[in-house]
Amino acid sequence: MLDIEDFKKKLDKKSRIMGIDPGGKRIGIAISDENKIVATPYATIIKNNYPDFIKEVKKIINEYQIKGIVIGNPINMDGSKSHSSQSAKDLAINLSKDVTENITLWDERLSSEGAFNLSRDLSVNTSKKVKKLDENSAQFILQGALDYLTKENT
Repeated sequence: MLDIEDFKKKLDKKSRIMGIDPGGKRIGIAISDENKIVATPYATIIKNNYPDFIKEVKKIINEYQIKGIVIGNPINMDGSKSHSSQSAKDLAINLSKDVTENITLWDERLSSEGAFNLSRDLSVNTSKKVKKLDENSAQFILQGALDYLTKENT
């Protein structure tokens, strides 16, 4: 697992990044374009067990030629670590044992709220909002990381 600066240094110029919104049962996935400018919601994986989850992640990595993974880190609003923050770190550590792509954690404060509000602003009905919340949260997380990575290059 790398900090965001080391993660940035190891990325190829043209490569896709996967964003992950970790959850106990539902894990949101988003994917960037090759230029790492736009994050797109991809899927929600129901995590029944870790082997099935990693199989699905590897399938996406291979299909989209993913070169880096950003995992949302749900720290508290005051910047302190939450219980879920430890779970995100554990996921990053476990994932790093099973894939060769570089992994970093990204502050995901307000990602679920932001994704839900964006859906509201786009007039998406509530049942669709809830159904797509995890992958939209992953998009929100990944877009934040992409914006940071892009900003740092200018």
